[in-house]
Amino acid sequence: MTALTTAGCSSVSTNNDATTFDYHVDRFYDLQILRYQVPGFDTLPLQQKKLIYYLTEAALQGRDILFDQNCKYNLAIRDVLEAIYQHYPKEKDAKQFEQLENYLKRVWFSNGIHHHYGMDKFLPEFSQTYFETAVRSIDSKYLPLYAYNNNVDELLKELVPVMFDPSVCAKRVNQAKGEDLIATSANNYYEGVSQKEVEKFYGAQKDPKDATPISYGLNSKLVKEGGKLVEKTWKIGGMYSPAIEKIVYWLNKAMEVTDSDPQKQTIAKLISFYQTGDLKTFDDYSITWVKDTTNHIDFLNGFIETYGDPLGMKASWEAIVNYKNLEATKRTEILSDNAQWFEDHSPVDQRFKKSKVKGVSAKVINVAILAGDCYPATPIGINLPNSNWIRQEHGSKSVTIENITSAYDEAAKGNGFKEEFVYSQTERDLLEKYGFITDNIHTDLHECLGHGSGQLLPGVDQDALKAYGATIEEARADLFGLYYEADPKLVELGLLPNTEAYKAEYYSYMNNGLMTQLMRIEDGKDIEEAHMRNRQLIARWIYEHGKKDNVVEFVNKDGKTFVRINDYEKMRTLVGQLLAEIQRVKSEGDFEGAKHLVEEYGVKVDQKLHKEVKERYAKLNIAPYKGFVNPVYEAVTNDKGEITDIKIRYNEGYTEQMLRYSKDYHTLKVKN
Repeated sequence: MTALTTAGCSSVSTNNDATTFDYHVDRFYDLQILRYQVPGFDTLPLQQKKLIYYLTEAALQGRDILFDQNCKYNLAIRDVLEAIYQHYPKEKDAKQFEQLENYLKRVWFSNGIHHHYGMDKFLPEFSQTYFETAVRSIDSKYLPLYAYNNNVDELLKELVPVMFDPSVCAKRVNQAKGEDLIATSANNYYEGVSQKEVEKFYGAQKDPKDATPISYGLNSKLVKEGGKLVEKTWKIGGMYSPAIEKIVYWLNKAMEVTDSDPQKQTIAKLISFYQTGDLKTFDDYSITWVKDTTNHIDFLNGFIETYGDPLGMKASWEAIVNYKNLEATKRTEILSDNAQWFEDHSPVDQRFKKSKVKGVSAKVINVAILAGDCYPATPIGINLPNSNWIRQEHGSKSVTIENITSAYDEAAKGNGFKEEFVYSQTERDLLEKYGFITDNIHTDLHECLGHGSGQLLPGVDQDALKAYGATIEEARADLFGLYYEADPKLVELGLLPNTEAYKAEYYSYMNNGLMTQLMRIEDGKDIEEAHMRNRQLIARWIYEHGKKDNVVEFVNKDGKTFVRINDYEKMRTLVGQLLAEIQRVKSEGDFEGAKHLVEEYGVKVDQKLHKEVKERYAKLNIAPYKGFVNPVYEAVTNDKGEITDIKIRYNEGYTEQMLRYSKDYHTLKVKN
């Protein structure tokens, strides 16, 4: 495919003018690489710049952890591919070298050999013979042979089937109904164990009467040794110790320059968690972090989200560093200040509502660095902590990442998508006029209030929904956002300009959930990723339950299928009904109810519609997935070695950045 720009350095302005800033970096396969701006960084006081710099270094040190978590062969494959890319002559076979380069770019993007969203393993286009010849031809000092008895044959024997045989490590996360989800998933969270063994192991540890349960299994790999199940904890002195030690080094440096006692306590508790691996300490850290709402600069760093585990227990490593967008945060502060009103007026059963909403804080941020499972692909909003009892007793902290949503918006201008997939000029005008603000408001509502709303009934296990838990939770938050986006209260609060604006989000959501997200699915495949399942679940449920009144319909125009919403008010009623049912399923821990909703509405793909969407989308030459390169931060020092300034630049290319990260932040050795 044709890249939008060449790999490596490209010219880019360093000012904050969206009209001159070059958002586009690279393009390959179904992926597009963009840049994001960090507005206002140059005007920050030196102490805050140093804090961002140290936290950024702590974030980048964990890169190898995620590669290894995603599949135990990823680090070895990445090392070998980079060795070939840098030391094997391109002239030997220019076509296959180009194919290897593109495969390596995909490995970098997905932090491994499985698609970051679809979870299927992607196969090389270059031949096995070419790969083996290249490996044998380059100097062995560039290869991780230390893990293979210094024997290139052993290295090839292990890696070739993993890379080239489609049946080996076929899916990173398998969510197929009726299969052993642990045995058939290639992630590195478990080894030698079955789904039943995992569920029994952790089920035996849980006490139904415990009102403050830890997040069992969150920071460990479960393996079988000598016939017994053993947890290998991720901590200093345990698994991933070399990487965690460097993370902690930079966290200590950060603690020296923060002038906030609450933030110092937060960092100190995180360090203690990394040192001990104790999940009670992690809860203490989470509580301290969620209560620390006064700082301009904030961060995430650790084992947090569980989407990479089919059972939703073990957490991938991620990190971001951010600072508050003061002007945009005014809107999220309005939402958090009115959190109790939204909870009280929710359409869900009174039993599932919080009588007193505690500690809800929300802000709009500019991200300064993305790392781990937030890089190169990144979320646009975050709500943490994930522990239900901490949310209920201490609250939650939510962010909308506006410099990322802004970058997406700027990069999408003029790409032809609306003209191809939006039903008429009426809907296009709605999206043009209100789409950016309503999309951000939906993210605000989703993260700030949606995830933080509702409660589990006493004695309900937060893992009761098992493999369906992530989809149900995302659907719950999305529905909360959709329901209230159409409420006149948002106009009253000054968050939306009028009572028509919400229709832009309703149309965009239904169009995506029913049609356009299908561009991301491979031919003949079901939907497996939790967020995609959630969106189709909502859209399909509303479509099916609104048929009697023709609330939403598919319309054929000029031989093409379009989504048309005929009654926005009735659609909101349906949103409220589904929200009530989803909250019931969550609050009661109704596994069968969750299974029915997800499998009935969120999984299966209309193959005819899928084929049409992909054909129309292909003509636009738009990459369905996007990710980012990070800016580069450079410390300026005086002759005494003291930092006098931190400079930021935006001219590092995708390949350049990935190779630098592999050189400067390669914290873990390959293990066989």
